[in-house]
Amino acid sequence: MRCGERKYRVIHECGDERKVVVVTARTPAEARKKFRMTYGSEGQIISVTRV
Repeated sequence: MRCGERKYRVIHECGDERKVVVVTARTPAEARKKFRMTYGSEGQIISVTRV
């Protein structure tokens, strides 16, 4: 983990299901970026909140 990283809860919708994924990042924008890099463009990100 890098200095200043925190855990963020990313809630996304894939089809009709809502899923929760925990991502470590410095900012919510970086958490969204890491999520998209890992999971691709499948589904839609609903919210990013700090855990």
